Amino acid sequence: MLTEHAPAKLNLSLAITGRRADGFHELISLVASLELADTLEFTPGGEWKLTCDDPGLPTDGTNLVLKAVEAYRRRRPDVASGHLHLRKRVPSGAGLGGGSSDAAAALRLLDRTVAQPMGLAALEPIAAEVGSDCPYFVRGQPAVMRGRGERLELIPASARAALAGRRVLVAKPPFGVPTPEAYGLLVKTQAYADAATAEAALAAWLGQPVRDPSALGNTLADPVFGKYLALPAAVEALAQSHGVVFRMTGSGSACFAFYTDGAESEPIRQALVRYWGPGTWFCDTRISA
Repeated sequence: MLTEHAPAKLNLSLAITGRRADGFHELISLVASLELADTLEFTPGGEWKLTCDDPGLPTDGTNLVLKAVEAYRRRRPDVASGHLHLRKRVPSGAGLGGGSSDAAAALRLLDRTVAQPMGLAALEPIAAEVGSDCPYFVRGQPAVMRGRGERLELIPASARAALAGRRVLVAKPPFGVPTPEAYGLLVKTQAYADAATAEAALAAWLGQPVRDPSALGNTLADPVFGKYLALPAAVEALAQSHGVVFRMTGSGSACFAFYTDGAESEPIRQALVRYWGPGTWFCDTRISA
């Protein structure tokens, strides 16, 4: 049996600068992976099969893992079939990229089984066929995503060192926000970010990565918060009561906050449960090195 970890990611910043002719959106986003991760196991032999320890997750052809398998098989039809089992820790509908990361893990797993591996660089364009976030997860290193997410630029070593090991609290209410809906809300408002301004702000942070990069903002936050009022209500209350600033990651509904080492996070979790109810998901984790 072969195993790959599939880490969650945070959009530490997300500027959506406009809609493209193909229906996708142009974005500029600082992205980093978390220690929080799913696990994908592959046992060669038998027919292709996907199982998951989360009974609510579909395991048919709609799952990105199997879409990644099909994309890989189109290049390497000789790859051995087998049983994929997914152990989920990253919640769905959160904006944490769990499904995309699982798909990238599948590509890496299959590439380990062939006599002549294609390598990570060759896997990235295959991942782009599966989903916009997938190319990032092939390597999972802190990067700036551009285009619809397929154009990646690794960040400087100084910025990577500033992020590595940083403690973050991540929380998701009992509801998710479908990505198409989040972008649809933005289309209605037309409140796109200015590309030049976003690039300049990001470049300034990369040059001196000392402050919280989430202050760079998320273009999707205002339209999503405008509909899902439980999100801004909790974020504002926590800022006032605990001095902790949560911001939305990706298309939501998960929010995150950088947190001080050694500080107790249980009061934050309890406060979120009071605001969002017992179905609140909470994780105290770190940005991976």
